[in-house]
Amino acid sequence: MTETKVLLGEIGRPHGVRGLVHVRSFTAEPEDLTAYGPLTDESGTRRFALELLSGDLARIDGVADRDAAARLTGTKLYVPRDALPSPEDPDEFYLSDLEGLSAFTEAGAPLGRVRAVEDHGAGAFLVLEGPPERLIPFTEAAVPMVDLRAGRITVVPPEEIIVDEQGAA
Repeated sequence: MTETKVLLGEIGRPHGVRGLVHVRSFTAEPEDLTAYGPLTDESGTRRFALELLSGDLARIDGVADRDAAARLTGTKLYVPRDALPSPEDPDEFYLSDLEGLSAFTEAGAPLGRVRAVEDHGAGAFLVLEGPPERLIPFTEAAVPMVDLRAGRITVVPPEEIIVDEQGAA
C-alpha cells in the first residue's frame, strides 16, 4: 500500500529574475506550509526546501533564475499524512483520511470505496469508485456518518438526473 500524502500547497508563477516564486498554501495558516517537514511533488521523488518570504513569495533551494522557477509552476506540494498532527477533537479528521473508506447506503448496500476527495472551490466532494463512479458532495446531509475506526462512511446520495442508455435525461 502506498503512503498517503496530503496536499499542502502549490508553486505558482515566477516572481522576478532570481528564481523567486509565488506559492499558494492550503494550510490554515499560510506560514505553516513548511512546518510539517520536507515538501515533495506528488510522486514523492522531488523534494523542495522552501524559504517563505513576505506575502506569498518563496525561495526554493536550488532554483536561481526565472526559467528554473517557471518550470515548477503548477507543481503541487505534499507531505506524508503522518507528518500532520492528530486532530484535537476525536470527531474531527483530515479529508485525506476519507480516502480508501468503504461507502454504504443507510440500508447497508455497498456503493464503492472513496477513491479521492476533491475540492475545486465550491466545497469538497467524494469520488466513489464504481461502477458507476459517483461524485458525492461532502456535506452532513449527503454523508451523515463517518466511522474512521470501522473504515466506512454512510452516504445518502442526492437525487440525480437518471440518464437512459440512449443518453436522454
